[in-house]
Amino acid sequence: MGYDGTVPRWLLHVDLDQFQAAVEFRRRPELRGRPVIVGGEGDPAQPRKVVTCASYPARAYGVRAGMALRMAQRKCPEGVFLPVDMAAYEAASEEIMATLGRVAGAVEVWGMDEAFVATDGDPWQLAAEIRSAIIELGLTCAVGIGDNKLTAKLATGFAKSTGKTSAEPEHDPGAATGIFELTAANWTDLMGHRPTDALWGVGARIATRLADLGITTVADLMSADRARLAAAFGPSTGPYLWVLGHGKGDTELSTAPRIPVGRSKSETFPRDLTDPGEIRREVARIATEVAEEMREHHRISTRVSVTVRTKTFYTRSKQQKLPTPTDDITTITDTALAIIDRFDLDRPIRLLGVRLELLPP
Repeated sequence: MGYDGTVPRWLLHVDLDQFQAAVEFRRRPELRGRPVIVGGEGDPAQPRKVVTCASYPARAYGVRAGMALRMAQRKCPEGVFLPVDMAAYEAASEEIMATLGRVAGAVEVWGMDEAFVATDGDPWQLAAEIRSAIIELGLTCAVGIGDNKLTAKLATGFAKSTGKTSAEPEHDPGAATGIFELTAANWTDLMGHRPTDALWGVGARIATRLADLGITTVADLMSADRARLAAAFGPSTGPYLWVLGHGKGDTELSTAPRIPVGRSKSETFPRDLTDPGEIRREVARIATEVAEEMREHHRISTRVSVTVRTKTFYTRSKQQKLPTPTDDITTITDTALAIIDRFDLDRPIRLLGVRLELLPP
């Protein structure tokens, strides 16, 4: 992939290490090196609360994000459990993004703890400067260098890896420096043997469908017939998967704020709900909360969806288009109630959620 002068030659993906735990370490240095587990109110005895971040020592015990806090405690009895402090994490994120802007220029914020930057110069020098600046904040990060966003994002995974794979060259400095470079030059060597879901954008479901076609590795996807992929996945998704297999991706850096097209709120209850009246009251409360939030942001809703998850984790959603786009809280709540009435509420309910689809602002 040659540089034609119209886009930056290098894209860098910056990903903070164990972000929430690291923010906690800044204000409680005595916790560094300990198995810290962030989630819920910090009480592993609370039912149905999950891990949102685990420090590397906690991960060594098998603790992972999304795991129930009770399970995390069983795996790591010596773990230090801390409550989620979203305000602190958001403040740290703003500090990080401002630092990236100062060091690298334009920043595409991808999440609270990750972003893309670009350079026409020496990417390794910029990556080192970024890591030094982040360390000055009392945090650490990995930096992936690529010729597009896909390769840069995947390179960060290599940079975070604690051990080398057989495909990684012995002289590669990534494991030691927290920086890794993945481009067209080493794409096949590093990615060809890996399963298709190692690609950013290929989840388990698509990987399963690819396997049904005999495509199990990235190399298989690279050699796949594009027409066959289009027939199986559609005229857009099929060719897009082929492009991903070849390590190609977006090279444009977008600094425009991301405007959400929807807003959702869900809640897992400490005990299963069985009373239809109570279920309706909870749906009304959640719908009202998300509708009020969107009204405060001057956003107009066009469609309402309600999600129900039962005790057995069976999950289903139903939706309904609003008669006219509106920010009227009563209309949105009444629509959510009309949707929940379409469910057969004959099983204990574990989770309820409401989502609003929004007009562009």
